[in-house]
Amino acid sequence: MEKRGSREIEVTAAADDGVALAGTLALPDGPGPHPAVLILNGSGRLDRDANNRVARMELGRPLAAALAQQGIATLRLDRRGAGRTPGNWRATGFTDNRRDAFAALRALAARPEIRAEAIGVVGHSEGAAHAMALGADPQVRAVVLLAGFARVGEDLVRWQGRQVARDVPSPLRPLLRRLANRSLGRIKASTTDVARVAGIPVNTRWMREIFAYDPRPDLANIKAPVLAITGDKDIQVDPAGLDVMRKLVPGEIEVNRVPDLTHLLRRDAGRPSARSYRKLLRQPVDAEVLARVAGWFAQKLDTAR
Repeated sequence: MEKRGSREIEVTAAADDGVALAGTLALPDGPGPHPAVLILNGSGRLDRDANNRVARMELGRPLAAALAQQGIATLRLDRRGAGRTPGNWRATGFTDNRRDAFAALRALAARPEIRAEAIGVVGHSEGAAHAMALGADPQVRAVVLLAGFARVGEDLVRWQGRQVARDVPSPLRPLLRRLANRSLGRIKASTTDVARVAGIPVNTRWMREIFAYDPRPDLANIKAPVLAITGDKDIQVDPAGLDVMRKLVPGEIEVNRVPDLTHLLRRDAGRPSARSYRKLLRQPVDAEVLARVAGWFAQKLDTAR
């Protein structure tokens, strides 16, 4: 296939409260209007490419490039308080992020360069939860869930804790469990957006909202075809959630449990561990995952038109 490029435009999307969500609209070579995909990143203070000051996920740009190869435009945005978007990320809730995702969808559909009847959404981790909700919007024609989850948020956090605890020596695990339960209790009892937990400022509003969030109703309301990809080495979401997604999504769904794929969308042949994250982030996002996502969207959004 002939290599296709794209041009990038700095844009903003107006949030419901007027905040200007800054981001990049990437348009593929060739005449428009183009089919398009909204890219929704994971949790935390992430810019449009899913990077923060501590870790560089570097997901947005390679995903946009893979989709441009298929003739698909993309929109990716800086979270509140990250990149060029103003705001306080530590006081921003899960529900704020969801409203911003819907605002981004409206902004993308309104662009003259975009075919409003051919829009998809791809989300990673928390972004996958918001992609599930957008999947009920009649304007969304295809949904990709990368490392999405299918259990109540508090259950997910406790599951994550058990995976991480495997790296801790056995005699220390009961102490770690008590400390974790104490911290979770403090968060659930908090009433402010931000509170100190174990001496560290925590976005307790986001935590309370994610604890209470149940993705299963959103999965059951999706109207568009779904591609769900989770790695079998993921220690932040349970790969078994793919089976739940398959049962709950009422329409077309394809699930892929990818061997050796981690939550970072890189492969690791060793035992899954958060200790390997720094090393894995030196590698690019898995090329096969990018190609699978881009090819699937090309089929569903009718790029041959």
